Amino acid sequence: MEAAGSVVGTRSTWTPPAARRLARAPTLVRCRAVAVAMQSQPPPSVRTVAIPFADLKERGKDLSGKIEEGLGPNGLGIISISDVPDFPALRRTLLRLAPRVANLPEDVKEQLEDPDSRYNFGWSHGKEKLESGKLDTFKGSYYANPILDVPTTDDALLSRYPSYCRPNIWPADHLPELEIAFKALGKLMLEVGLMLARHCDLYVMQHGVGTFDGESLEQTISRSRCHKGRLLYYFPRQFSTQKEEGSVSSWCGWHTDHGSLTGLTCGLFMRNSEQIPCPDSAAGLYIRTRDNRVVKVTFGEDELAYQIGETTEILSRGRLCATPHCVQAPSGENASNVERSTFAMFMQPDWNETLKFPSEIPYHQELIPPNGALTFGEYSERLVNKYYQGKT
Repeated sequence: MEAAGSVVGTRSTWTPPAARRLARAPTLVRCRAVAVAMQSQPPPSVRTVAIPFADLKERGKDLSGKIEEGLGPNGLGIISISDVPDFPALRRTLLRLAPRVANLPEDVKEQLEDPDSRYNFGWSHGKEKLESGKLDTFKGSYYANPILDVPTTDDALLSRYPSYCRPNIWPADHLPELEIAFKALGKLMLEVGLMLARHCDLYVMQHGVGTFDGESLEQTISRSRCHKGRLLYYFPRQFSTQKEEGSVSSWCGWHTDHGSLTGLTCGLFMRNSEQIPCPDSAAGLYIRTRDNRVVKVTFGEDELAYQIGETTEILSRGRLCATPHCVQAPSGENASNVERSTFAMFMQPDWNETLKFPSEIPYHQELIPPNGALTFGEYSERLVNKYYQGKT
């Protein structure tokens, strides 16, 4: 469910946090991210802004400073939550299953595919386009809704919005533990994401936008039926049919999530079925800032990260900012036969949720009517059409 987005380039310089105060008028804010001045090579490494879980769960606590620093117009569009109960064990359990899914017999994986959903349920490999237009064979994915196995039985909705409405597919006969682990981690990430969404609402309202000119982000996510989890497995590079050595997007192409909020685990690296530390300090998550700089972003393996999606940026009038990101594969002698697993939880509005767009839109102007309205299903299907074979 990753969708490529455009970068809004601006010329900017870094200023101290105390000097970066937002105007309270509910106008569009052009997002730009803080970045250390880049050297020629390599890109600088930046630690995410972190919020302790104990602070996050306090509904009345003022976290606006942290929200602004991490997710606001001068932030990198990502924030991490530390000390989340049960998260480390749930992460390890699910991520260690990713290579087992990828190594199931080909005939079994074929049964787990769902072409009618554009491969947005079950197993998917080599179906999605990268920003270059090439098919992405670097990684395999397993998609499912961790909250609802059957979001709807309405035939009209199943036909119109198959990417959200079709039922889950589970390898019950070949890897039954996948369903249990997938749902457990996905539900926890949704619960923590809702806590973060509330604090995002409070921050946005402090700056005159209201609750997204309608319902709050917390309420929108809470009532949605189409959240999507994605278990990702990055193949060892020599097993991939594509070669883009030297690129920071060598394992996952540049894209911007188009939903509301994306939960993300730190990657787990393995070689020959054994967990290992990341073999290359340059490998990992990279973000492109609003002034077109690239920075490497890090957070702890026991921390849960959240990124803002395009829909939230648009509806918050730029007070919360989405940023393009990619994943670089490890390289060098120590990277031979290294595989990576991770999990993303895409929290997004219900397919029938009406999105009221502002007059100024930073993304996909060709698809979105200024001052108009689309349901999230209509909006997202227009985007998905751009990134899958035969759907343009």
